[in-house]
Amino acid sequence: MNVRLTANPAKAGRLISAPKATRLDVESGDQFTRAMPRVGDLDEESRTFRAVVATATPVKRQDAKGAFLEVLDPAGLIFDPSDDLPLLTDHKQSARETVGRVSGLTIDGPSVSATLRIGMADDIEPIFQRVKDGTVRHVSAGYQVLAWSESRNPDGTRIKTAIRWRLSEVSLVPVPADRNAIIHRSAEMPFDLETRAALIETLRSACNLPDTWGEDLSEEAVTDEEVREAAREAMLTRQAPRIRVRQDHTDPAQIQTRAAGALAFRMAGGDLPDASREFVGMSLRELAADSLQRSGVSTRGLSADDIFTRASHGTSDFPLLVSNAIGKVAAQAYQAAESPLKALARQRTLPNFKTSTSIRLGEMGRLEEMTEHGEFKHTSRAEAGEVMSLKTFGRAINVSRKLLIDDDLGLLGDMTAAMGQAAAQTEAEELVALLTGNPKLSDGKAVFHASRGNLASGPEAELTEEGLSVARQHMRTVKGLDGKTIIDAKPKHLVVGPVMETLAEKLLSKIYAASIEDAPVFAGKLQLVVEPRLSAQDWFLLADPARVPSLQYGYLAAAQGVQIQRQEAWDTLGLKFRAWLDFGCGWLDWRGAYRATGI
Repeated sequence: MNVRLTANPAKAGRLISAPKATRLDVESGDQFTRAMPRVGDLDEESRTFRAVVATATPVKRQDAKGAFLEVLDPAGLIFDPSDDLPLLTDHKQSARETVGRVSGLTIDGPSVSATLRIGMADDIEPIFQRVKDGTVRHVSAGYQVLAWSESRNPDGTRIKTAIRWRLSEVSLVPVPADRNAIIHRSAEMPFDLETRAALIETLRSACNLPDTWGEDLSEEAVTDEEVREAAREAMLTRQAPRIRVRQDHTDPAQIQTRAAGALAFRMAGGDLPDASREFVGMSLRELAADSLQRSGVSTRGLSADDIFTRASHGTSDFPLLVSNAIGKVAAQAYQAAESPLKALARQRTLPNFKTSTSIRLGEMGRLEEMTEHGEFKHTSRAEAGEVMSLKTFGRAINVSRKLLIDDDLGLLGDMTAAMGQAAAQTEAEELVALLTGNPKLSDGKAVFHASRGNLASGPEAELTEEGLSVARQHMRTVKGLDGKTIIDAKPKHLVVGPVMETLAEKLLSKIYAASIEDAPVFAGKLQLVVEPRLSAQDWFLLADPARVPSLQYGYLAAAQGVQIQRQEAWDTLGLKFRAWLDFGCGWLDWRGAYRATGI
């Protein structure tokens, strides 16, 4: 999902997905502040410095459901150590505002750090000087959220956590949304009157404050942070400009969207969009008649049968309206019923239905000692490839003439939600079959095999502290494709079925032990994943897919997720719809997986 810049005057907030956010993003309070790691000074020769670019500090946001706290989970950042991102100013995406590059991303507990390098162009030199003298000391991350997780605080505050996200850029900003995203210095910079005046001028310009701001600033604001806090308060309290938006209520596409939103609300409940309120009291017959009238067809004197027949097979947008509503309801049910195994796999998009091979290069091992003549020794890297292909799954649904006339939207909503749930069920069963089926890989051996050391049976297969310890030791010491390099496939997820759920919870629970022998060794170190379709006493350990991916799944590039399409139905009275799913899954590597066959 693409994200957009918060529309605040400073243009210095973090990037979020709420298109209507028109306020200043502020910190959520000291109670959420995490201890940030200290990073290095600016290297003037290379013009580089380390900075904390994102943290898990909650930030206040606003969406259609109201206010919430947005949290970036550093562990959910998807990145490559070789990533090279642009360094901008104030999130302005242009060549002129690109002032450097960002590299060396690392995850340091509750924060993400990076190395920022400022360019040497003449017009960039003033920015370099501001960073050097400490006038500019904050950064802001631009990012894309791929997956959210929602929860609530005890006081009812909504929390949306980005559990899968990517960085797209980093910007130098005067007032950040996340105050912990900062360029630290090992020694405090002098904050004299000249530096204070320069900072006030910079904030006045960047935050679009009045020309007189800062002249009457209290002399008590004698530190860098106090001046910035004064600027933040000035931005919050000033009068926002009035913007009048004129909406064209005659646009057919907009009418169709609003009517579909109202119909989806009547079918499955949830949140009713404000723009759809005018249609929420209309029956299916009234919506069909309205569609005919907007297409130029008079409905005076027509029976319900005539209205539905002409609306379904004529030039009106009534079939599209129903299709959109059905698509919304099916998508909601599909997302709600998704298998937890999808979060443990790497997602791909494939251009066609041909068998696709994922090539994995082996490790390079260690560097060789140079000879006295400075000669380099050439080496090669092993490679392995696992295959995956897409399959198409589908079902059809008939919206009968009786259902249309009776306006039985509850039944229609249940039928539609069932299609979305069926698509999620299909994905889940395919992934479970892949996990438990133990297929052969490209080397001719099964994924879980005694010769690989990742298959336990007998006493070692019991879900106990000893069994988990043996599995972890194996994954920690597993070697790469070259057979020599230890890749340290640290386990992250413990996957069990309902039979083993209670036992797994006890092993992973956090308690205060009376002695060292009673301490829960694995508390907080493994994440429990319960897949209800696993019926046996088997349990699995999987590494972080961002570190050592084991499973993969994919969709057709042009049709990701469940698809709903209207089908012409001249032979029956009513409407026909079909739902289909282009989905496939497979293994990438065995090294990040461990299986224990319960006894």
